[in-house]
Amino acid sequence: STLETLPSLIYASKHKGPIVDQLWTLRLQAKQKAAASPDPIDMKRPRPPSESMTKITYDFESDDFLKEQYRNPFGGLRFGKVLEDLDALAGNIAFSHVQDPTVNIVTASVDRIRLSGAVDMDRNRQLSGKVTFVGSSSMEIRMQCKGDGEDDPWMEAYFTFVAVDSTTKKPMKIPPLDPQTWLEKDQFEAGQRRANVRKEARRKGQNFETAPLDPEIEKVAVQLNDDAGPLKNIPSLANPNAMLMEQTRLQNCEIAQPQTANLAHQIFGGFLMRRAFDLAYATTYLFAGCRPRFMEVDQVAFTMPVSVGDLTNFQSQIVYANVHDTITDFHLYQGQANVPIISVEVQAWVVQPAISSAKLSNKFVYTFAVDGGTEIRKILPGNMEQARKMATHLANRGITG
Repeated sequence: STLETLPSLIYASKHKGPIVDQLWTLRLQAKQKAAASPDPIDMKRPRPPSESMTKITYDFESDDFLKEQYRNPFGGLRFGKVLEDLDALAGNIAFSHVQDPTVNIVTASVDRIRLSGAVDMDRNRQLSGKVTFVGSSSMEIRMQCKGDGEDDPWMEAYFTFVAVDSTTKKPMKIPPLDPQTWLEKDQFEAGQRRANVRKEARRKGQNFETAPLDPEIEKVAVQLNDDAGPLKNIPSLANPNAMLMEQTRLQNCEIAQPQTANLAHQIFGGFLMRRAFDLAYATTYLFAGCRPRFMEVDQVAFTMPVSVGDLTNFQSQIVYANVHDTITDFHLYQGQANVPIISVEVQAWVVQPAISSAKLSNKFVYTFAVDGGTEIRKILPGNMEQARKMATHLANRGITG
């Protein structure tokens, strides 16, 4: 966005939830204040992480309207709304680091969003975050959410934002980060390692792709494809408790409306994550036969922007389903045995029927769990490409079987 368009963008946040509205209003005010300042922005001055620290509170205890905005039909937290808030908060944090109102800041990827349990909506929650690592043009933002009086967060998320020149649309250098404490230095080094992993994955063409694969992943893929042989060739004699991946598919199509745009006039990344989440939830519900509980988002890459007016097609399918003996990192399932874990991949496509075009915009992987003892079918690939997709997912999650 340019400075001239900023006043009109104040209405963009009004179509979002109350937290996004609050965050975007604060960001617009900060941009306008920076633009009106006679002092130039020093893009070479290192910023400490504390300079980008941002907090916002979910006042569930006294704001009944807010609570109802976030309540799902079953009395729990509507997590799709929180995904929008995370993207909006990360954008504010990114701007607090860059501080230049002429620079476009866009969501590049989500490394992981992980929950440790269900949420009590009768208590206030505080969402906070700051920049923990800065490269040349990108920055990693760590966010977490805690309840009042709680030491441990129930949610942790890592987003990566990239600064883009508003004229050339190319990545541009941003101020370096100056970690002050030992913890901040450790977080910086961890962010550097994650950035190196992403860079290496892009170099090898492995970011959300199925080839080339290392020999171990290929070995697992071949075994998965062999396991599916009876189901594809002699289904009447195959394992009745197994089904092919494509049999779990769902999809929905929708025109991208102007009310879902962000401050850069593109469709809000948080909205895309919410749409994908809702479809993944429905896919899991239909597969398991009981209400799932969300556990985590695996890495998401925003590879192509979605514009207002685009026809978007979201397609989902289950890429992993298995029963785990125990779950130790999600307190709701501690003590339960035989807990099914289900991962759903959602692809977002931008479709242009007039010119017979369809381009992949984003991929998302959401992981859910259902109550221990629930019987689920085993998911098997329909072809070698799907087998490689499943094997890659298993390797990314550190699952050996």
